[in-house]
Amino acid sequence: MKAGSIGTRIAATALLVLSLGSCGLFGERGPVRVAAIGSLDPAANPANGELSAPNAALLEATSQGLVSYDGEGQIDVGLAERWTVTADGRSYIFRVREAKWSNGDKVTAENVAAILRGYLGSRSKHVLRDDFPEIETIKAMTDSVIEIRLSVPQPDILELLALPSMAIVNRGMGGGPMRPKKQGRAMLLTPVADPLAEDPEEAEAAAADPAASIELVGVTAPRALARFKNGYADGVLGGRFSSLPYFVASNIGRSRLIVDPVPGLFGLAFVRAEGFLATDANREALSRAIRRDRLIDAFGLAEWQPQVTLRPALYSRDGGPAPLIPAWADYDDASRLAQAKRVVDAWKAAGRTLEPLRIAVPDSPGGRILYAYVAADFARIGVPSRRVGMGREADLKLIDAVMPNDDAVWGLRRLSCQRDTLCNAEARRKIDEAVAATDPAERARLIGEAEAVLARYAPFIPLATPLRWSVASQRLTGLRANGRARHPLNHLIAAPN
Repeated sequence: MKAGSIGTRIAATALLVLSLGSCGLFGERGPVRVAAIGSLDPAANPANGELSAPNAALLEATSQGLVSYDGEGQIDVGLAERWTVTADGRSYIFRVREAKWSNGDKVTAENVAAILRGYLGSRSKHVLRDDFPEIETIKAMTDSVIEIRLSVPQPDILELLALPSMAIVNRGMGGGPMRPKKQGRAMLLTPVADPLAEDPEEAEAAAADPAASIELVGVTAPRALARFKNGYADGVLGGRFSSLPYFVASNIGRSRLIVDPVPGLFGLAFVRAEGFLATDANREALSRAIRRDRLIDAFGLAEWQPQVTLRPALYSRDGGPAPLIPAWADYDDASRLAQAKRVVDAWKAAGRTLEPLRIAVPDSPGGRILYAYVAADFARIGVPSRRVGMGREADLKLIDAVMPNDDAVWGLRRLSCQRDTLCNAEARRKIDEAVAATDPAERARLIGEAEAVLARYAPFIPLATPLRWSVASQRLTGLRANGRARHPLNHLIAAPN
């Protein structure tokens, strides 16, 4: 089936779903109503793996970490009211503010330290466990002071600690800034009054104001957009490439769409290196064959940009090595097609059979469009393929990940020796050496060498930057595009100047 016909069927389905419901706007003084795309589990715990968009929003509001993100994607206070870094850059010392768990018990430094150690322990399923290789110890120095000691300086550790996955959850309880209450299928979140406020009564009154509350639901993308269009939601969170066709079909004004300019990885990782995929040149030929501009244009969003490098360009702004651009990127589509086809034809000339490649992408409108364009480009060079689900056995699997901080090593580490990637021992060794390097020039050299090894090995087909989008009514003055794609619920309405 052609990609165009797929897009037409998806649009028709989405328009039917989004036309359901009746109009009826809520007043500005009621709770802020947010529809997040995905499933909402009030008992979600970051120790159990990756969080859905609704669960991440819930934890960010009710169980914040030592630090947090504000509405601009900048580091803000969390459970820690302040922090310092020692002169050698190896110790981060946090002072825990006066706070209580949802059962009324005091939050102590030892509570927080023990939970962090559990998140990063060897048996943990925490999604960020491997992103903290520099941590030596996490300990409570007093009842209200925590030290995180590093083996080497890591200036970007605060960005990791601020992520919703690092929210401190103590036996299902959080430390604010909001308290959750189940309300049907939704969660009603109300602010916790500041215990140190100069006027406690005024603080209690402000926290009790219905307009300060958040009603959060987790639903499918069509239902989230239908809620917004029909006035039953002030905003939609958690949009990705996979659900973008629903927005396109919704006829919601383009001015309501918020697209976050996030760096990261979006492309197809080779899961195995057997048969045709056992050769570096064959894997690189598949990457050459993709017409990225054509693929991205199919989604109709100018903010979404193609990417050909193995890691984002963000780090180069800080004086580090610029990402390595593959040599084939200088050729036009026709030349790259011819180059890739010669490689495939040479492999087939030996009488070998090329079985269809299994490509794992989300079973969603965006996933089907993505596969259709990739499959068409593979077919042009004589490589058959078929689409499989993300949980099925595959030869290539989509990676769609936002860079969690500004560490240049992150992208290389994510593509090397993970459970869903190939493993090159030389690249892994250089990556480990770069992590341990204390001299900036030496670290930059090792990063460049590791990237060069991975580029020759070709473990990944980069396609584009990650896509993260939201929808906001005029009420949500604090929901603004930022480079972290962070939109904390308690910052959705900007404070008056």
